[in-house]
Amino acid sequence: MSCQCDKECGMQDKFDKILDKALACENPRSQLIEVLHQTQELYGYLTPEAMAAVSHKLGISMSRIYGVATFYHYFNLKPMGKYVISVCMGTACYVKGAPRVLDAVTGELNIHTGETTKDGIFTLLETRCLGACGLAPTMMINNRIHGDLTPKKVVDILRNCRDGKVKQ
Repeated sequence: MSCQCDKECGMQDKFDKILDKALACENPRSQLIEVLHQTQELYGYLTPEAMAAVSHKLGISMSRIYGVATFYHYFNLKPMGKYVISVCMGTACYVKGAPRVLDAVTGELNIHTGETTKDGIFTLLETRCLGACGLAPTMMINNRIHGDLTPKKVVDILRNCRDGKVKQ
């Protein structure tokens, strides 16, 4: 297979190493979740091509791979934004205003839960609990918790992300 650039070749080499490591195990099929985790880390999500390659190399049906990928919340089947926003909808956050936080995000970004902005900068998700109830309402952006949120704070944070003023 010919590659368009060194970056793609490097990614293909890394992907091949992920598969080779699984194949070196006594039971390669038992490595499916680990292979999917590493594949997602490499590509940012589980591409159809990558899942097909995993199916072929490990001898696992596409339906089983798809079933695992859709069962576990961690896996993504489509590209995610540069900033992945998870709005906590757990009880403490909900009572303290999570619906207003979610409305502020959707209003500012013009997307709904599960969507990515057209420019690929933001992806919006809901979560049940971020484990920061004392800071309710909260949202997490790329593993960084933001708490004691108001709609104005949410808009300011999102605009700072867009301007590159928030660390990833």
